[in-house]
Amino acid sequence: MTLNLTRLLGLIESMPAFARLQASWPHKVRGRGVISLDAAKPYLIAALYRHWRRPVLVVTAQPEHGKKLSEQLSAWTGADVRTFPEPDALPYERLTSDPTTELERVKVLSMMVGEGKGVETEKPFLVVASAPALMTKTASFQDFAAACSEIKVGMDIEPYRLLRGWADIGYQTEGVVEVPGTMSHRGGIIDVFPPTSELPARLEFFGNTVESIRFFDPENQRSRGERESISVTPAAELLAPLQGKKSELENALNSLDLANLNTEIREQYEQEIAMLLEGQAPHNSRFYSALFNQDSLIDYLPKDALLLLDEPQSIEQAMEELHGEAEQMRAEKRERGELP
Repeated sequence: MTLNLTRLLGLIESMPAFARLQASWPHKVRGRGVISLDAAKPYLIAALYRHWRRPVLVVTAQPEHGKKLSEQLSAWTGADVRTFPEPDALPYERLTSDPTTELERVKVLSMMVGEGKGVETEKPFLVVASAPALMTKTASFQDFAAACSEIKVGMDIEPYRLLRGWADIGYQTEGVVEVPGTMSHRGGIIDVFPPTSELPARLEFFGNTVESIRFFDPENQRSRGERESISVTPAAELLAPLQGKKSELENALNSLDLANLNTEIREQYEQEIAMLLEGQAPHNSRFYSALFNQDSLIDYLPKDALLLLDEPQSIEQAMEELHGEAEQMRAEKRERGELP
């Protein structure tokens, strides 16, 4: 049973300090600090979220605290509070990431893009991100938003065009669609599992016309009801190499100086660069994201969103420490001939 504390939020409205904070919206509160006991922070944030009814992004210094705060805010608000996770690897580190981490990041980005476009939701989004998660660059807001689409019953579109477009935004072709970020094609049927959907969808075509859309259970393939439309959002953060012009890719990738690399590492880079130029994603494509991704989670915030920093000095310290670790790793890898 999920703990629900939302009825207690009304108690704070009788407090003079909270009334003054309400009155300071929207201009005087900018850049100001609010002092609160640690135990009271979830209560205060939830009250602000309920009162202002605006999208909220809360930034914490450490991932562990962010996850705990996210759980507490779920109990206080009754909302679907999302945690924007940090990547498994440090910058310059070649480490295979858990696919669920990127899919969860993509879910949050998709949700924020949807609300920015005016998609109706029961409640504004409430997202918690740690300093490491916030520092990691992601796809540009414009590219990500442009890659989101809605498929409707009765729409005329060539199936192979759909498949090519979805491949360009990170979807992998599989024989059977079982996990988010995959798609399959059999005759006049296309299955797709958007990261933002609880279930995969089956699109049936008559020629080039979408005749029906059904969600289905990936375990037993049984239909879970018809829909008039389905939203398809990107399945990856690294969109530029898959969607960009070859000349732009060449400019970015040819800027890498491979002269100092040892033979084995140079061959690996050359192979991966060739794959990227052909529009293919290498096994560890996130390693190259810093060449193309230039936006952060902040760029996805709607204009009316509220940004809350939980202990700004601790956030700044965490960012400086992560930057120091990354620079040290960069220097060590260059010295060993492992980094351009």
